[in-house]
Amino acid sequence: MSRKSLYLGLWTALAASVAIPAAAEPVFNRIASFPVADNLPKDADKSKPTSSEIITASEDGKTLIYSDSPYGAIGFVDITDPAKPQAGGIIKVDGEPTSVATVGGNVLAAVNTSESKAKPSGRLDVIDIATRKVNATCDLGGQPDSVAISPDKTFAAVVIENERDEELNDGAIPQMPSGNLKIFSLKDGAPDCATMKTVDLTGLSEIAPTDAEPEFVSINSQNQIAVTLQENNHIAVVDAATGKIVSQFSAGTVDLDKIDVKNDGAFKFDGSMKGVLREPDTVKWLDNDRFVVANEGDYKGGSRSFTIFTKDGKVAYESGPSLEYKIAEAGHYPDKRNKKGVELEGAEFAKFGDTPYLFVASERASMVGVYKDTGADPEFVQLLPSGIGPEGVLAIPSRNLLITANESDLVEDGGARSHVMIYELKDQTPNYPLIVSSTKDDGTPVGWGALSGLVGDLKESGKLYAVSDSIYYSAPTIYTIDAKQTPAKITNALVVKRAGQAAQKLDLEGLTTDGDGGFWLANEGDQAKLVPHAILNVNDKGEIKKEIALPDDLLPNQIRYGLEGITRVGEGDDAVLWMPIQREWKDDEKGFVKLLRYDIKKKEWSAVAYPLDKTEKGWVGLSEITAHDGQLYIIERDNQVGANAVNKRLYRVALDGLKPAKIGEKLPVVEKTLAHDFMGDLKASNGYVAEKLEGFTVDSEGNGYAVTDNDGVDGSSGETMFFNIGKVQATN
Repeated sequence: MSRKSLYLGLWTALAASVAIPAAAEPVFNRIASFPVADNLPKDADKSKPTSSEIITASEDGKTLIYSDSPYGAIGFVDITDPAKPQAGGIIKVDGEPTSVATVGGNVLAAVNTSESKAKPSGRLDVIDIATRKVNATCDLGGQPDSVAISPDKTFAAVVIENERDEELNDGAIPQMPSGNLKIFSLKDGAPDCATMKTVDLTGLSEIAPTDAEPEFVSINSQNQIAVTLQENNHIAVVDAATGKIVSQFSAGTVDLDKIDVKNDGAFKFDGSMKGVLREPDTVKWLDNDRFVVANEGDYKGGSRSFTIFTKDGKVAYESGPSLEYKIAEAGHYPDKRNKKGVELEGAEFAKFGDTPYLFVASERASMVGVYKDTGADPEFVQLLPSGIGPEGVLAIPSRNLLITANESDLVEDGGARSHVMIYELKDQTPNYPLIVSSTKDDGTPVGWGALSGLVGDLKESGKLYAVSDSIYYSAPTIYTIDAKQTPAKITNALVVKRAGQAAQKLDLEGLTTDGDGGFWLANEGDQAKLVPHAILNVNDKGEIKKEIALPDDLLPNQIRYGLEGITRVGEGDDAVLWMPIQREWKDDEKGFVKLLRYDIKKKEWSAVAYPLDKTEKGWVGLSEITAHDGQLYIIERDNQVGANAVNKRLYRVALDGLKPAKIGEKLPVVEKTLAHDFMGDLKASNGYVAEKLEGFTVDSEGNGYAVTDNDGVDGSSGETMFFNIGKVQATN
């Protein structure tokens, strides 16, 4: 089947799905991603982290400008064609840029030049967008963190945070000197340094009144400045013309029920937290009376929410954990950070046509929630996948664009780079998420993530089963998937149990049906963690009935890269199991890995050798196996992400040509044939190419399905790619 025909069929099915309204409203879809490292000079060391943190745009919306703190630069991206962003280069600044805003033809860049946390300093640079030169500088007298321009372009506001030292006294405040707010009059698109007013924000909060710790600013059309004092859990509204505080109030607390509060390797939305400080980060005016704050809660809080306040301090709306639930349903819940939850940090507001949109970004889940502002409770629209750690969110209504700047750069761990991501609003169907979970009767989500293996139901087409890996170590789970829905729906979660309790010491990487209502599971061992290399047979209740270790002849040569899938060939007493070892063990010739065969009736092990493709970067290994129509279909992939990813392939091996040898003997080498290249599928989301393509199966009608492992949102953006590649045939 051609790729064009395949995607035509998929989108036809999508449009016809009962899950999509007959007349789809405009939605945002990601159209491009730009890795910030592509903006570095040719002679730069691209192995070092770089970042896109706060982002703004030129007045024509065709140039993006972002702050790059680790590289000490301001970066530019040409989005004349937003679907094909181009590197616009950088300008180095003497210090650490923390925020940017544009006015006229200039960028106002806040730069931290502090000698230390105890001796903060900084400046406001005025950079000409056309010439990329610094034309003026204002001394700020402290460490800046946020810059905003008034809608009428008459004022600029700069937050001087003078941030706390998290290593000093466990990060507790107060820590002197206190921060404040600077206000400048603007003239011809530049601040007049002589007009700088300093607004003292001390004495407002009950938490640490001597240390304001202001975080973010936003200005409404009445030239009133909303300022968040995050660690102090406080908000102030300041008149830009006079520098007088108009109102100030505590951000208050929330009581949270039915949330996951333990880092225990399981989804348990049954906890509660009372009196949780909101600790607001980003603030954005919705109109002249209301503003929204994203409650990051990075100090002592963890409210998981966003709140709409009136400027006199009344709560007009409190989201509670509602957005976190939707994020969990999409597989992006960060279990390792669950004391503070998804940490909503970024926010944006803009009107696209006559529709006011509110955007809230989760730093830890790497997602953006899109809402319509109704004047009352906001109306949820959709979730957008972001890069890792979205910090800046920018709307460009004149071009129907939304931009995220994602600060995390995992290059030192071999992970994804920092990205700027671009989304477009138009009449279309949302293309993410591709798989979601159902909601329980109590209103909480069925949590899921790290899908590492797939198998199709024996009878029902489009019904699949997936298994989670060791990220969720205290609740290994088999998920039931309805792949005929759009997006696909996880309808059930079955915990694997031993002696009536959730089984421990498991790293499940594959599953297959056993022909009797249960499953065979492949467990990837790790000697250092006392996790055995083994296969397990569970019944339809998830209870382990058999545990079979790999043969003693193999184990002396083991490494931690073990079983990565399992499939069954044959029925009843004649059935055998096939399993791939992911990488070469100590007794393997370089470039060859074992496909293990287990005869269930005879209890005998044998193997063949599988030749791996060569790679220039990293390693190549196997990630999945499934039997269909006389063939073994095997996922072979490299361990690279983004632009470095090359090999994400499906190979087939004819079963009738396999002559396995006993363990310890010379293994015959199999012949493989390329069946499908997944690179196009993985690029279809317009994000970066994921590393871990780990699941593949063929359903009862011969349709092939694949899924990526999102690592439990630990060191990844949390995106899960789940897709149908059409009919799988040995002659395609």
